[in-house]
Amino acid sequence: MKKLVKISTIILVTVLMAFKPAEVSTWQLDKAHAKAGFTVTHMLVSEVEGYFKNFDAKVTSANDDFSDAQAEFTANVNSINTDNEKRDAHLQSPDFFDGAKYPVITFKSKTFKKVSDKNYKVTGNLTMHGITKLVELDAVSRLGTNPYSKQVVAGFKISGIIKRSDFSIGTSMASNMLSDEVTIVVNAEFIKQ
Repeated sequence: MKKLVKISTIILVTVLMAFKPAEVSTWQLDKAHAKAGFTVTHMLVSEVEGYFKNFDAKVTSANDDFSDAQAEFTANVNSINTDNEKRDAHLQSPDFFDGAKYPVITFKSKTFKKVSDKNYKVTGNLTMHGITKLVELDAVSRLGTNPYSKQVVAGFKISGIIKRSDFSIGTSMASNMLSDEVTIVVNAEFIKQ
C-alpha cells in the first residue's frame, strides 16, 4: 500500500510539472510613439481635438494574440492640450475636469475579447472626475519586430465614444454648445519586456 501511494505521488508530481503555467509578458509603453487624444463637437458645427501630454500605459498578456490581455492607462488631467492655453485652463478648472481635486484619469480593463484577426472589444473601468464607469472600447492590434533593436513591439489603436455627462464633466455646458459625446482615440506602441 505504501509503495502504491509513493508511486501515485511520483506520477502526480510528474504530471503537475509537465503543465507549467503560461508565462505572462509585460508590454511597456513607448512614449515616443504614442498619443492619447479626444475629439468633441463645438456648437454642432466643428470638432475640437485635444490630447494629454503626460500619460502612461502597460499591457500584460500570457497569449501571443492578446486574447487574455490586461490593459492599464493613466493620464495627468493637468497635461491636457487643445492648442489653446485659455481653453486648457478652463478644462482643468472645476467647470470641467477639476484637475486640482481629480488630477488623474485611469482605465483598467476587465476583458480584452478578440472579435476577429486583429480586432478586439475592450471593456473596463474608466475613472474621471471621481466617477468610475464601465466602458466598452474598440481595439486594433498589430505585432512586429523593431529592425534596429530587434525588440518585439505591438501597436494598439483604441477608440470609442463616452459621454461627459456620465462623469459630471462640464455639466453647465449645453450639448448644443459642446457635444455630450466625446470620441477617444489612443494610438500607442508597446515594447515587450
